[in-house]
Amino acid sequence: MFESATLKLTAWYLAILVAISLLFSIVIYSTASSEIGARLGFLQNDTRIVFNIPINKLDDLRDTQIHEAKANLIISLVITNLCIWVAGGIGSYYLARRTLTPIEEAHEAQSRFTSDASHELRTPLASMKTEIEVALRDPALTKDEMKELLSSNLEEVNKLSQLSQTLLQLSRLDHDNIPREKVKLYKTAEVVAERFGADSSRIKFDGKKSYDVFANPANVEELFTILLDNALKYSPSGSEVSVSFIKQRQLAGFEVRNGGKGIAADVLPHIFDRFYRADSSRTSGDKKGYGLGLALAKKIVELHDGELTVSSAPQKQTIFRVLLPILRKSQAKDQ
Repeated sequence: MFESATLKLTAWYLAILVAISLLFSIVIYSTASSEIGARLGFLQNDTRIVFNIPINKLDDLRDTQIHEAKANLIISLVITNLCIWVAGGIGSYYLARRTLTPIEEAHEAQSRFTSDASHELRTPLASMKTEIEVALRDPALTKDEMKELLSSNLEEVNKLSQLSQTLLQLSRLDHDNIPREKVKLYKTAEVVAERFGADSSRIKFDGKKSYDVFANPANVEELFTILLDNALKYSPSGSEVSVSFIKQRQLAGFEVRNGGKGIAADVLPHIFDRFYRADSSRTSGDKKGYGLGLALAKKIVELHDGELTVSSAPQKQTIFRVLLPILRKSQAKDQ
């Protein structure tokens, strides 16, 4: 589809270029022909006066020279136009590809996203359908078995609810202009850490704790929630998760560090892709997720014109770094 669109767009670009070049060629030919005739006319008069040559011979010579000059001009214009059209065709194809590449990438990403979302929705729905069908065929189904079935279905419904909520957040971030205000990083991190219950004791803070950023408070909370949850899940039980507050240039933010299996170099470029899960063994049981958390975090940071990077290696520390625009004095006065 996009190859066909590229060729059509190339044809349009080339058609415009051909029309412009032909128009200029006609103008150049007309102007040059008039100039040649006028100059040869002046030369004929000067020559006749100086050398006293018969006028009929000069007229024949002038007509011959005009004819040759026009023929040479036409040949030059044809060659020039052919070169322009060949170079223009190559350039038009390049421009067409460059124009359509972002659209093609967006289309592919949308198709992949739709396919992945459909797959993620189909799995729990199929599980629920199977359990319900088996229960309906069992005439001796007890009350306890029915409760177990309902509990299992409720768990799947909760997963679907979480998935739809995350997808809705991503969709809103694609279109919304979010309000921003002063956000205290340390205070926000403390509030989020307390929500992890017993695991909150594993989270340790260090670095300067007075940095303020100009951001959306709910989005910053979501960033801390995603990155801390990720760090706690994929680090050894009881190990420490470190949160360091940092500042670079006109940006301030934090780093979340955790030990564990680490992330391979070939996986790192993809961990922020929607529905991407590097290792199914790491997402089993309680650690199972949809691969949307880091994609949401990336989208939040991009929306704030910030930076989100990760560094890791197998069996080494994993570090997620978030940098957001720092609160300026002029912005602080408006708060």
